[in-house]
Amino acid sequence: MKRNILTIILLVTCNISSFSQTRQPLYKDKNAPIEDRIENLLGLMTLDEKIKQMNQWTYGQNANPNNIGDKMKAVSPLIGSLLYRSTHPEYRNQIQKKAMEESRLGIPIIFGFDCIHGYRTIFPISLAQACSWNTDLVKKSCEISAKESWLSGLDWTFSPMLDVARDARWGRVSEGYGEDSYATSQFAIAAVNGYQGANLADKYTIAACLKHYVGYSLSEGGRDYHYSDVSMQTLWETFLPPFEAGIKAGAATVMSGFNDISGVPASANHYTLTEILKEKWNHDGFVISDWGSVRNLVEQGVAKDKKEAGMKSFLAGVEMDMVDDVYVDYLPELVAEGKISMTAIDEAVRRILRVKMQLGLFENPYVDVVSEENRYLLPEYLEVAEQLASESMVLLKNDNQTLPISSKYKNLAIIGPMAKDSINIMGSWEGMGRPEDVETIYEGLEKEFKNKADLHYAKGCDFDGDDRNGFSEALKAAEKSDVVIVFLGEKKNWSGENGSRSSIALPKIQEDLVEELLKAKKPIILVLSSGRPLELIRLNKLADAVVEIWQPGTMAGSAVAGILSGRHNPSGKLSITFPQSTGQIPIYYNMRESARPTLGHYQDIPRDPLYWFGHGLSYTTYEYSNIKLSSTQIKRSETLTAEVEVTNSGDIDGKEAVLWFIKDPVATISRPMKELQFFDKKFIKAGEKAIYRFEIDPMRDLSYVDSFGKKHLEAGDYFVIVNEQKISFQIID
Repeated sequence: MKRNILTIILLVTCNISSFSQTRQPLYKDKNAPIEDRIENLLGLMTLDEKIKQMNQWTYGQNANPNNIGDKMKAVSPLIGSLLYRSTHPEYRNQIQKKAMEESRLGIPIIFGFDCIHGYRTIFPISLAQACSWNTDLVKKSCEISAKESWLSGLDWTFSPMLDVARDARWGRVSEGYGEDSYATSQFAIAAVNGYQGANLADKYTIAACLKHYVGYSLSEGGRDYHYSDVSMQTLWETFLPPFEAGIKAGAATVMSGFNDISGVPASANHYTLTEILKEKWNHDGFVISDWGSVRNLVEQGVAKDKKEAGMKSFLAGVEMDMVDDVYVDYLPELVAEGKISMTAIDEAVRRILRVKMQLGLFENPYVDVVSEENRYLLPEYLEVAEQLASESMVLLKNDNQTLPISSKYKNLAIIGPMAKDSINIMGSWEGMGRPEDVETIYEGLEKEFKNKADLHYAKGCDFDGDDRNGFSEALKAAEKSDVVIVFLGEKKNWSGENGSRSSIALPKIQEDLVEELLKAKKPIILVLSSGRPLELIRLNKLADAVVEIWQPGTMAGSAVAGILSGRHNPSGKLSITFPQSTGQIPIYYNMRESARPTLGHYQDIPRDPLYWFGHGLSYTTYEYSNIKLSSTQIKRSETLTAEVEVTNSGDIDGKEAVLWFIKDPVATISRPMKELQFFDKKFIKAGEKAIYRFEIDPMRDLSYVDSFGKKHLEAGDYFVIVNEQKISFQIID
């Protein structure tokens, strides 16, 4: 009897053991709640497996010259993430298969890349995109970038950049959306929604990453990677709002910056990374360091060695270490020494696993493999690229209606180093864009003016240097033409990361070329391609018309040609101020009032900048009238509607962006001269009109934050400003 009972027990035990070996773990059950799956997986992981999840390595060539690693490391199937520099989805799937099948638990890798303004279809740089004032179009561009990226093996982009930038000497001004916090917030929302879609687990969506958190653009003197003296008031008022908007839009991840924030570096700042981001804003995704910003804590003088740097960064709230191996090398020791708890490790890994599960990587770890012609540069992508480029371009000056180019001009002089350029026109961080994909400006002009006008090309000079041998050829081309179009600008590496410049003027050789062309006594149209505002105090006087095209990307040619010909009516308005000269920096539209408004200005240049934020001309004219408010007195809990009627009083159809500003003339804390709080862009046919409305929520639109991030809404007088016209109202208790 005992023998029979023992046999039965053994059989039951074997069956249970067999069942437990074949039963799928909870974390692999796609129908189970994500949080339950995460806890199940965490309970199965070893310390080594957890720490590997907190590291990112690289795979493939790194195109950023500022981020050259040592030799490529062999890919571990346990690694949390790869910065994926290959365009081959096949290789990505092979690496992912290694993680899924050769690791004990089969945790998928997340593949990331800097897809800033396009992957293979390159859109205008972000600074230019903001000048379009078209968030729907920016969202579309991010959707296209996400699809091209996903089909190339990516799950994650290190974009958008939300650093509000007011110093054009700083090269990375090109990567953000300009000088205004509200505008940056709106484009942040558009970008996050474009990349991530309605559901991160859907095909063709990728996780967004808000960067560089926070205050990076305030680096002293515009010198990249330098100290940022950020007051608490400025932090809450200017730099945090775009990140909060991105978090509320659902951004999965955040990147900590290189900068030292008033003595506490961004990648070791517990206040910003944990107290604000995680506790106040309830962000449940994870934070990745910027390239090497963990080990940089040693150079910044807050850690004696990489081990201490790793401890400080991790405890501050950085969950993933980008490429410098500090976490993988030192976190095990720090846990063994009791300086980092397993609870903290688990929370960090929990955040990383949550994003991977939200992306659907556990159920669908592989991407589709399709041919390049079916994933890149599709006609509908190029159409969006041209539209966004054209709407981003800003007509700065147009004396005597020099533009658009009249049909009476039968000979066009096409001069300058940017006319046939296919590299610099893409700008920095050009993704996987290729020069052979780019339609050059000259090619666009040839197509635009075929059988309408003859083009006479001469390069004239290079971007820099002192070789004037091409001047005579350029002057001859100008002399036999009816109008001279000069294409000048910056090389792509003059802006972007590590692209700081002491002067934002173009090199003298380019200015001298325009001086030479004046001898032809023909109208001069100056077309500028740059990654920042330029010092135009001299050039502006020499040209009859000036167009800022920024760095427009793949469809540069058609977009520029369309603007010059009039096929596209310019509708861009500046998202950043153009100073009179470099020495006028910083100057931005929403500065606070001076104690003596008529005094204290530079004595050797005009008081105002050359072109303010919001400046932009059109080939038609718009008249603003019937500005009115739904009430002139409201309580704090009530809302207010502002309206303005805009009439296209010219002969050409166009799009007009209306920017609405608020001014609080008296407050407990001094307020800026005016603050952008809403914008809208509409198409208006010639002779027709449109009504623009701004629905004002007092707490949202009229309040201000103090240095602790607390909102205040005070009773008193306020102004709504639109097109420099003001109308007043009151908030009463």
